[in-house]
Amino acid sequence: MRILFLVPYPTGKAPSQRFRFEQYFGFLRAAGTQYHVASFISDATWAILYKPGHQAQKVAGILAGFLRRFLLLFSVPKYDYIFIHREASPIGPPVFEWLIAKVLGKKIIYDFDDAIWIPNTSEANKIVAGVKWHHKVGSICRWAYKVSCGNAYLRDYARQFNPNAVINPTTIDTEHLHNQVRNQEAPGKLVIGWTGTHSTLKYIEQVVPVLARLEQEFDFEFRVISNQPPNLPLRSLVYQPWRKETEIADLLTFHVGLMPLEDDLWAKGKCAFKALQYMALGEPALVSPVGMNTEVVEEGVNGNICATPAEWEAALRRLLQNPELRTRMGTAARATIVARYSVVANRPNFLALFS
Repeated sequence: MRILFLVPYPTGKAPSQRFRFEQYFGFLRAAGTQYHVASFISDATWAILYKPGHQAQKVAGILAGFLRRFLLLFSVPKYDYIFIHREASPIGPPVFEWLIAKVLGKKIIYDFDDAIWIPNTSEANKIVAGVKWHHKVGSICRWAYKVSCGNAYLRDYARQFNPNAVINPTTIDTEHLHNQVRNQEAPGKLVIGWTGTHSTLKYIEQVVPVLARLEQEFDFEFRVISNQPPNLPLRSLVYQPWRKETEIADLLTFHVGLMPLEDDLWAKGKCAFKALQYMALGEPALVSPVGMNTEVVEEGVNGNICATPAEWEAALRRLLQNPELRTRMGTAARATIVARYSVVANRPNFLALFS
């Protein structure tokens, strides 16, 4: 079997790629499958993509990506499956997808883990917002052989266009990456943590008043791991730049992990990735009752589902005061990930996409 992965970003860079399919490459090799990964964005363009300025280099990088995609069409016929993550090109209509499916007659596995048919413009991508062509998602779903969706909300959308839409959750490698567990009773300052990118920093704002009240009573650190520093009025705030090399060690500093969300259509498409990471490391996850969060977190067992400021405060207060509770919930959290959201548990489901 030969598989071509058409992806937006270079290998090993973007979380959606790393945790949705890149960590299954070893299984494909073990099965004798040949595969090739073709990113639209080069390493050089990735390095400046979310930085201010560099507009000429970004435009040049996008144009170079289109050229690579065009040249790649000549080698597409030799592959059995074309796995497309999110889109073959970040802007414009789905020309490459149409050519691959309708002209070349190849089987497309179409994969996405966000509600990418909904415009969600950030400051970093506003320059291309007008040409993103979000409505192409339905067309690509229709042309695909199978659609790989991160959760039930995304699957239900895809099934409007294609009955072969299945849930393929974002998963955690609990054996080789997230393979350590937080010691909840070790001495030291308590750390309430959040991790994410610039596009999701806005969700923290709803818990800021809660943290401001709690820091009047408790000596804790609110650690934010991101690619951009937050601007929050909290004396407990500590910013930690995200680095792949120290990702797990940095997350292991958390005692409790937060995943607040706004209850909107875009957030319903979220695949609870932050919660999955916290829980895999034996850390209770406190989440908003939005989308997949309520499937992953069981109230009072492996974390807490917090719908109001009072619920956020009560849950945090309990966990700040009680290390045994943190340990018990953290153990249950780890067990949930191993059983339902680990690479090993999901391996048959992922490999079945190519059948």
